[in-house]
Amino acid sequence: MSNQAKLVELEIRERLAILTINNPPVNPLTKDVLAELEKTVDELSTNDDVWALIITGAGEKAFVAGADIRQFPLLKQEDGRKMAQWGQQIFDKIAALKMPVIAAINGFALGGGCELAMACDIRVASENAKLGQPEVNLGVMPGYGGTQRLPRLVGLGKAKELIFSGETIDAAEAYRIGLVDRLVPKGAALEEAIKLAEVILTRAPIAVRLSKEAIDKGWDLPLNEGQQLEAELFGQTMDTEDKNEGATAFLEKRAATFKGK
Repeated sequence: MSNQAKLVELEIRERLAILTINNPPVNPLTKDVLAELEKTVDELSTNDDVWALIITGAGEKAFVAGADIRQFPLLKQEDGRKMAQWGQQIFDKIAALKMPVIAAINGFALGGGCELAMACDIRVASENAKLGQPEVNLGVMPGYGGTQRLPRLVGLGKAKELIFSGETIDAAEAYRIGLVDRLVPKGAALEEAIKLAEVILTRAPIAVRLSKEAIDKGWDLPLNEGQQLEAELFGQTMDTEDKNEGATAFLEKRAATFKGK
C-alpha cells in the first residue's frame, strides 16, 4: 500500500510505515511541508495496522536542513510565536504516536530537522550526517522543541553549549554524546532503521506500545510514581492474547506470532 504526496511521501510495507520528507535539495520545513507532515501523522495516529514508523529525508544530502529561512525577515513577534507553537504541535504529535518512531538521518539535520529527529524515539544516523541547533547564527533561537528535548537527551551543559554556540557536530560526536543512538556508514541509515524496525515488529506490539508509554510518561516522575505507572501498565499486558502466545511460544521453544491483541 502506498500513499504518494508531493512533499511528504508515505509508504506502508505491511506493519511498517516509511515517511519521507521530499523537498529537495535539502528538505526544508516549509509551511506546505509542515501541513502535509501534520496530515500524514494524524492519519498514522489512527492506523492500528502500522506497528512502527521510520521518518527520513529524500536523497543523501539532508534529512531535514531546517525551517524555511526565507520567511524570517517578514515575521513579527506574534508570527514567530504561532510558528513555534505549530511546529511544536506537529512534533508533539510525532512523539505521542503509540508506535515506535525511528529517525533515519541520512544527511544534515539542523534546526527544525534536528528537532524533528529528537521528537522520534530512536535516531539512526549515517556517518556523513551533521546535526545541530544553529538558530542563534540567524538571530533567533530553537522554536520547535530544541531547548526542551536536547537537554533531556544530552544533558543541560552540553545542550547549552550546542545551542549557545550554534555549532554543528558530526554524526560521530552526536553518537558519543547520546544524541544519536546508532551510527552507520554513509547511505545506510534507512537500511539500518528498517532492520531495527523489523526486529521491533517481531515483538508483542501492545507490550512495545505500553513500554513506550511507561518511559515517556514516567521518566520525569519521582521514581516511586514512575514505578507505579510501570506496574499499572505491566498489569494491562496480563490481559492480552499476546502475553499467552509469548509465554506459550517460549515454553514450546518456538518463535511467537503476535497479533496485537
